Amino acid sequence: MADGGQRRAFIGSFTAAGGPGVVTAAVDPDSGALTLLNGVDGLPDPSYLALAPDGRMLYAVSERADGAVAAFRVDGDVPRPVGQPVRVGGGPTHLGVHAGHVLTADYGSGSVTVVPLRPDGSLAPTASGTFQHTGSGPYVPRQQGPHAHQVQADPSGRWIVSVDLGTDSVRVCALKEGGLVPHRETPLRPGSGPRHLAFHPAGAYAYVVNELSPTVTVCRWEAEDGVLRPLTETPVLPGAPAGDAYPSGIVVSPDGRFVWTATRGEDVLSVLAVEGETLRPAGTVPCGGHWPRALTASGGHLYVANERSGDVTWFAVDPATGWPRRAGAVQVTAASCVVLG
Repeated sequence: MADGGQRRAFIGSFTAAGGPGVVTAAVDPDSGALTLLNGVDGLPDPSYLALAPDGRMLYAVSERADGAVAAFRVDGDVPRPVGQPVRVGGGPTHLGVHAGHVLTADYGSGSVTVVPLRPDGSLAPTASGTFQHTGSGPYVPRQQGPHAHQVQADPSGRWIVSVDLGTDSVRVCALKEGGLVPHRETPLRPGSGPRHLAFHPAGAYAYVVNELSPTVTVCRWEAEDGVLRPLTETPVLPGAPAGDAYPSGIVVSPDGRFVWTATRGEDVLSVLAVEGETLRPAGTVPCGGHWPRALTASGGHLYVANERSGDVTWFAVDPATGWPRRAGAVQVTAASCVVLG
């Protein structure tokens, strides 16, 4: 949160496609509307962003073959770069902040990189550990090797969970002494292509959105033992797609009653009602643009970064039905993600 209590949103984009880099926007506390403020363009392709728990630092991956992570101080309307970017694995697509470290999911190299944080929130000059995924999947064009797509801590804070599209699996590790210690690998359906995972707010379930087959896999999460158990798989679309259909983002409502996903190509948001250990598809709505790459929920609103149409669209959510209603949009070329402070 910016000085004075004013909420801010931070938008990532692909500079190689004409994006402005990292953009700051003011967030209206009632309507959820975004007003663009300023940006910083010194980091190539800052496709995914993450805020420190106290909101005073912002971290961004540079999604290039020679991947990197960078730190920015949040003390006004323009994030201020702090130190130099730090090399991580190839093509990082996601990052998380946990226990004094930044972790990146390196899609190109199929690895997870750990970078320590200094007391002031800046990055240490080099990574302290790299965990290399191994394996492959049956869909040769996309699964010839590992492709780590997302990394995050579980709600208990005891485990680091990484989702791999190339190996059709989710790995659970422990963060110890600046490195990741493998604990367990959970296989999902071959060829499903898991992309991102979202935990239920109660912590007992996790939902994995699959990019290569438009579905969500419901899993039981046993935090005490670090065990992920797949239960059911639910389509996110009402029928067979007419063309491209690649799910991207997934979020769970704060009350745990709904799961929302975004699907590129079909360009829709899907609403799924949580019913115990299953999900019930409730329908889809247009995403407000083209190629929704990321989806974020905050304050009764959904925010969608529509990469190819170059906009961030927000939706007001009916709390009773979970149904999103388009409320507005701002133009951000090659938008790739949105995080809110």
